[in-house]
Amino acid sequence: MRVCLLDTSESKYQNSFSSLLRRWSLIHDPQSSIMLIAKPDHLAVCNLNEPELGNIFVNFFCKSITYRRRFGGGTSEAIAKAVGIKKNYFPNILDATAGFGRDSFILAMLGCHIRMLERNPVVAALLDDGLRRGYTDKKIGSWLSEHMTLLPSSSLLVSENIDPIPDVVYLDPMYPLKKKKALVKKEMRILQSLVGMDADADSLLHPARMLAKKRVVVKRPRNAQALSRTHTDHILKTKKHRFDIYSPINSFKSK
Repeated sequence: MRVCLLDTSESKYQNSFSSLLRRWSLIHDPQSSIMLIAKPDHLAVCNLNEPELGNIFVNFFCKSITYRRRFGGGTSEAIAKAVGIKKNYFPNILDATAGFGRDSFILAMLGCHIRMLERNPVVAALLDDGLRRGYTDKKIGSWLSEHMTLLPSSSLLVSENIDPIPDVVYLDPMYPLKKKKALVKKEMRILQSLVGMDADADSLLHPARMLAKKRVVVKRPRNAQALSRTHTDHILKTKKHRFDIYSPINSFKSK
């Protein structure tokens, strides 16, 4: 993928950033509207077509995540129920649309081990950078490295290489933002500018159901069309979202 690269980093970080760019096949193109910025201590991105939004980066220490970590609903949260967390059961989860890793982080806090796939190389590089910084943190580094891993692949289509097979595959594809909502968070607006409308999102459900041992969980806006127009009777709803729960296609995996 072609991006406009701006390096403002200090020399001690240049090797790390260069490694990220190579790993995710990012190529410098001064004409690109997506600017990837190597700052002194993190990698950030901005959309030059919407400069008023500023830039964003993956930060597992931001106020919203810290608050959620301290005061979240625990196993009573809808996302915990959706993936099947119980008192003594914490499923192995593959988040196949990881984005900036927020839902993965919440599930990890609840006790699950999460492997992540991210299809967009810029988002993957940002998530990779966020994890790199998180792994070196004195407070959560060892815990984070044990519970959250970003896989080098970007697609469910290579699921035969995913070992061990996950109990749960979690999907949260990008959904079109409502144009009338002027105050949509800048993170979501920039993320959408990177990944677009996820036009191929429907193609994710079948391979996810082929891979998962126990279930596939699809997070959707509350009134959105079911993914791949495949309906299920197993649904958990919140005020803004719902979780559609599908059984695996290869039923022998669940035994």
